[in-house]
Amino acid sequence: MSDLLDEPTPGQNAPEFSVSEISGEIKKTLEGSFGRVRVRGEVGRVFKARSGHLYYDIKDDKSVLACTTWKGQVAGLSVVPEEGLEVVVTGRLTAFGAQSKYNMNVEEVAVAGKGALMALLEKRKAQLQAEGLFAADRKKPLPFLPHVIGVVTSPSGAVIRDILHRLRDRFPRKVLVWPVAVQGQNCAPEVARAIKGFNQMSPGGSLPRPDLIIVARGGGAIEDLWGFNEEIVARAAADSDIPLISAVGHETDTTLIDYVSDLRAPTPTAAAEHAVPVRLELLAWSESQGGRMTQAATRMIAMRRQRLDDLSRALPRAESLLDTPRQRLDRTADRLPTALIAGVQRRRIILSDRTASLRPAVLRNMVETRANGLRNLGSRLSVRPIRRDIDQKRSRLNDLLRRMDVAHRSQSEQRRTAIATAGRQLDILSYKSTLARGYAVVRSKEGLVTTQAQAAQATGLSVEFADGIYDLNTAKPAAASVKRSSKPSKPSKADPEGQGSLF
Repeated sequence: MSDLLDEPTPGQNAPEFSVSEISGEIKKTLEGSFGRVRVRGEVGRVFKARSGHLYYDIKDDKSVLACTTWKGQVAGLSVVPEEGLEVVVTGRLTAFGAQSKYNMNVEEVAVAGKGALMALLEKRKAQLQAEGLFAADRKKPLPFLPHVIGVVTSPSGAVIRDILHRLRDRFPRKVLVWPVAVQGQNCAPEVARAIKGFNQMSPGGSLPRPDLIIVARGGGAIEDLWGFNEEIVARAAADSDIPLISAVGHETDTTLIDYVSDLRAPTPTAAAEHAVPVRLELLAWSESQGGRMTQAATRMIAMRRQRLDDLSRALPRAESLLDTPRQRLDRTADRLPTALIAGVQRRRIILSDRTASLRPAVLRNMVETRANGLRNLGSRLSVRPIRRDIDQKRSRLNDLLRRMDVAHRSQSEQRRTAIATAGRQLDILSYKSTLARGYAVVRSKEGLVTTQAQAAQATGLSVEFADGIYDLNTAKPAAASVKRSSKPSKPSKADPEGQGSLF
């Protein structure tokens, strides 16, 4: 230090320092005397800067120590400082000369005891419960028989072997294991990342998405299980769309993930039992249900058959249903001749009574009365109106006859034109016109010949040309020349539709 001292002023023995020099000397002395120290206290104010550095205080009932954890050191902390938490911090003391302050650069933070851990746990539990993450209506039902089960645990521990062994005994399923650290500072982020990773898988992809997630770990002290009490793990479990079973620790161990999970299993083995049913029990139940169904169907059919038999016995025989109508018909047939004779005699008597009342004088008076009435009506009729009406109707009739004749002629001409057009189309489509261009039709007794194989087996071959038919057996024309006509030819036996073949 003597090289930094100035020459003493006359009359004084104490050396003089500049401000920077005294600050540097204090920093050297402080860092040399307190190289790496551990300090216990309660976390006070906590502030995280935008740069990522963490600033907080450690205090007791008398003093306050300012602490700083740089951005690169925050990721290595096993416990993130929270206000009110009693901790033991490890680091180095240093001075900040620009403000004449000293502080502690903290590299490691540990909880000061179980009491503090439990207090922190209760605080986090109350916060998450106030947000509704523990509500029963948020919990999802577990699938009865999941196809794929995702397990978040350590791949080297006994937990995964217990789960796989239990699943194989009960109902073998496909298992995807996401390896994570189950204690230490990497536990919480890796578990949260595994839960989110399973949820981000695509259903039906190359790597199937699990239908159920099991987060498992064996028993241990509260410090060993603390990673499952971290808020990041609890929120990841609460946000999982896949049903989740937590199996952390033994039956007496409780962590925050147990409260937010859809089901809490006391042990990893119990989680496997909750995940799948027993295959043999399902088979036995299925067989018993099948037997019950068969018995019920048989019993129901027997009951229906018995009911049908009872109803059939209550019905009368078909013969007895026709006995009464048959007897009624016989009685009516027996009474019919007598009734006809009686009816004829009764009507004959009525006719005799009516004819007896008619006399010649009465008839003559009736005829004269009707004749007088007819003459009176004739005198009242005028000849001229009748003749005029007859003339009008005769004129109208002549006009209608003339119009009908015109319409008949027009319609006849249209139909004659249509028939002529159809005849020309028939001539165009007829195979006769094709024969005129040099083609021929070969026939046999069996019918039309179209291939060489048919011609070799046919009998009575004949060839039809445009001017006639030539019989190959007699080598003479078999018919007179056929003249083309504008009228359609009659359909032949070989052509039932009235249309000749081109071949």
